[in-house]
Amino acid sequence: MRLIELVEASAARLDEAGVAFGHGTANAFDEAAWLVLWQLGLPLDDLDGVADMAVSPQQQDSVDELVAERIQTRKPAAYLTREAWLQGVPFYVDERAIVPRSLIAELLADGSIDAWLGEHTARVLDLCTGNGSLAVLTAMTYPEVMVDAADISEPALAVARINVDKHGLADRIRVLHSDGLQSVQGPYDLILCNPPYVNAQSMAQLPAEYLAEPGLALAGGADGMDFVRTLLRDAPAHMSERAVLVLEIGNERGHFEAAFPRLEVVWLETSAGEDQVLLVTRDALQGLSLRA
Repeated sequence: MRLIELVEASAARLDEAGVAFGHGTANAFDEAAWLVLWQLGLPLDDLDGVADMAVSPQQQDSVDELVAERIQTRKPAAYLTREAWLQGVPFYVDERAIVPRSLIAELLADGSIDAWLGEHTARVLDLCTGNGSLAVLTAMTYPEVMVDAADISEPALAVARINVDKHGLADRIRVLHSDGLQSVQGPYDLILCNPPYVNAQSMAQLPAEYLAEPGLALAGGADGMDFVRTLLRDAPAHMSERAVLVLEIGNERGHFEAAFPRLEVVWLETSAGEDQVLLVTRDALQGLSLRA
């Protein structure tokens, strides 16, 4: 059997089993390619280069076992491989933290928020850091800044520390335990936040793969805005004069605008559209507080 045939057969099994995607891949073929290449110790970005490689019966059996585990457990593939990639950067991940997939990573890579930054941007907060991926990408993108990576979950922070050390950034990234903004030490010039924002109705309908992740990192209350309300109320006190907050709210724009109808924000374009991530200035947030 050729490797590409093993990928196709694995993809068919995943499709037939009805597994859900969205944790690094969007379809059965891409997920099967990931599992096959990882299990065989091959580069994950060179399927074409190894597509015609002969696969031994032993190798096929090992892949079949991994695919069967993916189907039976309904765990995201990243929890099985203990690795996830974001903007081409590898991160360690396990069940203590959600699988990194924030669209904010795209904005860091393509410079979409650079217009709001400058020489004044020295201190950055990655709030709800999870496995620390956004903190690491921020430090890589802006070599002159210092980053605080904060989360309420001590288990998630243990994973974040692994990734900070993995990328040699312990001198520039500080990992902090904090319930929201309660224990962080601003002021910050940039706050990044991919918070729990899934509304209760959506939480009840999530596939098993998402329910395998820590619910604390996903559930945002009835309308998904519980954490966001507290964040926007408290953020100005932790922001410098020219600071901005970049906030991911997924598919909750309707609920966000219902909760904050008078807040002036900038919606940023991502691969998922222009209604998933927003940017708001400290001045706008102070105005919201004054009107509240």
